[in-house]
Amino acid sequence: MDSTVEKLWNLANILGVVVVLAVAALLTILVLLVRRIDQRVNAIKATLAAAERNTQNAALLDTVSLGVGLVLEEGLEHHLFLGRVLDKVRS
Repeated sequence: MDSTVEKLWNLANILGVVVVLAVAALLTILVLLVRRIDQRVNAIKATLAAAERNTQNAALLDTVSLGVGLVLEEGLEHHLFLGRVLDKVRS
């Protein structure tokens, strides 16, 4: 074999190894990124499920707010009544 041909074969072998290593590195990076994306998708799914569970009883907000409004109204009436009574007692 001629020395030029031998040098070309050696160069082709070296380039082949470099290409194989580059492909292996890129595939490793791809696998790591896909794994990270999968983990984040699972975290987002868990967050959405928690938000759904948290808002399941949102329909009760109107009922609760009505009850709170009635309690506040009753408290205000007591406050006004006691204010009038105390003013009469102090006078």
